Amino acid sequence: MSFVTAAALAVAGFLAAGPPAAAADADLIRNGGFEAGLDGWNCSAGSGATVTTPVHGGSSALKATPVGQDNARCSQTVTVKPDSTYTLTAWVQGAYVYLGASGTGTTDASTWTQSAGAWKQLTTGFRTGPSTTSVTVYTHGWYGQSAHFTDDLTLVGPDPGGPGLPQPPVAPTGLTATATSSSAISLSWTAVPGATSYTVYRDGAAPFSVSSASAAVTSLAASTTYTFRVGAVNAAGESPKSAPVSATTTSGGGGGGGELPAHALVGYLHASFANGSGHLRMADVPASWDVINLAFGEPTSVTSGDIRFRLCPVAECPTVEAEAEFKAAIKAKQAAGKKVLISIGGQNGQVQLGTTAARDTFVSSVGKIIDEYGLDGLDIDFEGHSLSLATGDTDFRAPTTPGIVNLISAVKTLKAKYGPGFVLTMAPETFFVQLGYQYYGSGPWGGQDPRAGAYLPVIHALRDDLTLLHVQDYNSGSIMGLDNQYHSMGGADFHIAMTDMLLTGFPVAGNTARVFPPLRPDQVAIGLPATTNAGNGHTAPAEVNKALDCLTKKTNCGGYQTHGTWPALRGLMTWSINWDRFGGWEFSRNFDSYFGG
Repeated sequence: MSFVTAAALAVAGFLAAGPPAAAADADLIRNGGFEAGLDGWNCSAGSGATVTTPVHGGSSALKATPVGQDNARCSQTVTVKPDSTYTLTAWVQGAYVYLGASGTGTTDASTWTQSAGAWKQLTTGFRTGPSTTSVTVYTHGWYGQSAHFTDDLTLVGPDPGGPGLPQPPVAPTGLTATATSSSAISLSWTAVPGATSYTVYRDGAAPFSVSSASAAVTSLAASTTYTFRVGAVNAAGESPKSAPVSATTTSGGGGGGGELPAHALVGYLHASFANGSGHLRMADVPASWDVINLAFGEPTSVTSGDIRFRLCPVAECPTVEAEAEFKAAIKAKQAAGKKVLISIGGQNGQVQLGTTAARDTFVSSVGKIIDEYGLDGLDIDFEGHSLSLATGDTDFRAPTTPGIVNLISAVKTLKAKYGPGFVLTMAPETFFVQLGYQYYGSGPWGGQDPRAGAYLPVIHALRDDLTLLHVQDYNSGSIMGLDNQYHSMGGADFHIAMTDMLLTGFPVAGNTARVFPPLRPDQVAIGLPATTNAGNGHTAPAEVNKALDCLTKKTNCGGYQTHGTWPALRGLMTWSINWDRFGGWEFSRNFDSYFGG
């Protein structure tokens, strides 16, 4: 922003300010010192929180952090008196902090500072229109900037209280909550006379508004208790909150493959090709491996949906076993309690199910492979351009992109065919999952990579059927975590931050109305390369153990603070079993040592 623009804004804020408030004037802001947390305030995209340092006055202040396309706007609607002068003041700290009021009925007021130093007072003012009875005051930061702080915010002017002027509604009564599924709870309450809308509050989540005396709360975690309150709203403001009620979501079946050990080791076996790691026969896979993914089933063409699998040709793999030996080895692994899956895709196997014909072919061809080899289930390893979101497909809870809708349908059909013992795993890259915290598809205005976050609707729709999600924490760029800091692969910090996102949940593209719910810890494993040859982002065993310590015991966390402790975290995945053998079995031996295998 230019110096001229900044100067003009500053002058505008000064000129808009009215005369000093009279002695009888009142401060109309509720909880302007943030001593009662965020009570009375709504912050966009879950960007606001109260902190005890730094503060300007009292013991608390507002900290608001811009993320992605959100500027961390915190606002409050205040009842005012028509045709009256008000002065708005706040103390702020941080770069590009704005203070303003909208809906004044005359000229809306705002001012700002670009100084990131110590506390600075911002002041502006306005006169309400002849019929204005409420205004919205706000503070916000700027896109791409760090967190800013606000304290001791006041709006001083004539008190609107008195006969004949609007008053906030009474608190709602009769609130009930009923679980309707593993991910949804239905709310209803007695309508409040004079209310024009209602605000629904859930635990620590961002509140949302509804127009009638009921609400459906979705995207919740299975077997989890949630507590709700409701406030009634009209032009004069919001009522006190209702009495709280709680409800617990259903279990939702708990996913497939319940026979896995408490802590499982997952690996990919190069069954259909050879590379520098060397060929390994199924019968020679060590007993450490609990889930063996056959790499790979690949399509006859990108859009056909026709998946084929064959053992590595003798020309590439001179020691390859015969089909009968391979099948017998699979049965022996299963008899020992291991799971053997067909993995579809991989780096070179692009799969796009853009039509219902491709979907149906996918179901029949994958089913044929499962039946032919007597497999336990399916691993979805769609990479590259297999998944992307169509323009306008902006809600992961209700996808419209044909390739994604058809994939979900195909997997549900396979799950229904093979029943509750069907093992379903997924191995997306961070670009398709955690990047969704900042960006989703091409974005509301287009121009973003349409693959950003594209796995989220698939994971979400299949979460009740999902056995394991093991995101590839490798071959990745830096990704923003829930601390709004970027994390880079190769050390414990990356795995801690990326896994914390899956187990905590996060607003997709910063939108708190669209929160990706947390997965259960037994549904999550950490994906890593077995050696430095296997992929970028190899993590030394000591760092792997630090990540496990942090996530399961909340020790050795370094600078990152997780949002919980998950001793039931399922385990580790690696690319690959072949590369682990190449590296002297370092990866699997470290797993066995850590978990006592």
